Amino acid sequence: MTAILKNFIGGEWVDGSGVTRNINPSNTNDLVGEYAKADKAQTEKAIAAAKAAFPAWARSTPQERYDALNKISLEILSRKEELGRLLAREEGKTLPEGIGEVARAGQIFAFFAGEALRLIGEKGASVRPGLDVELTREPVGVVGMITPWNFPIAIPAWKIAPALCYGNTVVFKPAELVPGSGHALAEIITRSGIPAGVFNLVVGSGSVVGQTLLEHPDVAAISFTGSVQTGRKIAQACVLSNPMKKFQLEMGGKNPLVVLDDADLKTAVEVAVNGAYFSTGQRCTASSRLIVTDGIHDRFVAAMAERLKGLSVDDALKAGVHIGPVVDQSQLDQDLRYIKIGQDEGAKLAFGGELLKRENPGHYLQPALFTEASNNMRIAREEIFGPVAAVIRAKNYEEALAISNDTEFGLASGICTTSLKYASHYKRNSESGMVMVNLPTAGVDYHVPFGGRKGSSYGAREQGSYAREFYTTVKTAYTFPG
Repeated sequence: MTAILKNFIGGEWVDGSGVTRNINPSNTNDLVGEYAKADKAQTEKAIAAAKAAFPAWARSTPQERYDALNKISLEILSRKEELGRLLAREEGKTLPEGIGEVARAGQIFAFFAGEALRLIGEKGASVRPGLDVELTREPVGVVGMITPWNFPIAIPAWKIAPALCYGNTVVFKPAELVPGSGHALAEIITRSGIPAGVFNLVVGSGSVVGQTLLEHPDVAAISFTGSVQTGRKIAQACVLSNPMKKFQLEMGGKNPLVVLDDADLKTAVEVAVNGAYFSTGQRCTASSRLIVTDGIHDRFVAAMAERLKGLSVDDALKAGVHIGPVVDQSQLDQDLRYIKIGQDEGAKLAFGGELLKRENPGHYLQPALFTEASNNMRIAREEIFGPVAAVIRAKNYEEALAISNDTEFGLASGICTTSLKYASHYKRNSESGMVMVNLPTAGVDYHVPFGGRKGSSYGAREQGSYAREFYTTVKTAYTFPG
């Protein structure tokens, strides 16, 4: 019988009020684990523990915080193969992708270990004679973190690490669909030497755990990554709460990749396949709109179909697999609905879109490529979050740029071109937070800011030194020497 893995509240592992079952999408007969579900009362206990621990942790030394974060980083990196296998098994991304994500989490903790030593203020002269002005940064308090299922260790890392780095305390709610990686990360954090209550893990539903975090007056800030619909609700709840909460939202994307006539065809195809289909297309930065100019359009489509034929879709843990399964039946059903919607709208399904059978029962979907799509179709407007991409024809660069920006989202964008002129113009005029030239739209380094514009993001950027904007508040202090 599988032991039920517990929540971590106030420095202790505690039982829950129910159980979350973690199923392997590559083999639905495989139970990855069972995890205790927190209820409202337990979530409130976690918040109370974080509040009690905050004053001391907020005044801890940079060395204490460096030591804890560095220890977390070292353990994550030393166990990256083991943790990467767990991640691939529960989420469905391939084993190399899983190991790579774990390594990124370790690197993020290492970066913020260093940031703990680099947090400095400013001192200046007042316009009034004889006064000194000091600007310092202080932690905001208890931070509630609500993370998604598609990056179950990297996204928690880039929220938890800066929060602890800058002296905040944490109540962490991982995605209920994939609690294994979050739980493993929590175990590592508990061994880092941080005091009881500084970090708390509560696995459970958004309607219970998430709602409690939103409503509780002792939670000072919410960091959320997930859907646009949920993000809007969180924003409203944070504004209406008393006192108001600081909030940070990372939501959807409908990211364009522009391919110009002068692009290197092989490069463009590899960039498109990686950005649109790797990680089973389950990335908010996935390039699901492929905007291709007339002169290269037909060659690009033919080369894409040929490249997709060579991709292996199978168990995420098998060697040589390019694309794993969709994360669960609900997401698979959504992908299939959108494939039908695209066909009904008049787009041509040029490749794939079929359910696949493999050795074990799983949620396997052949990558789908639409052509003859227009930017007003639902498959070009709405985030599908699966291995589905649509090719949209454009007359020239100017039309491609206009189509690229014609979206409610603004997370990532890309262009494939050998023209410095067009590359430079696109970087300046693309209405997105992250722009790639001859690279996949998915993937930024761990030390640079992550985030977008319009309906994709709200609030301060995540990652890198820009994370301090959310996890700290600025204090202005005057001194009269007398």
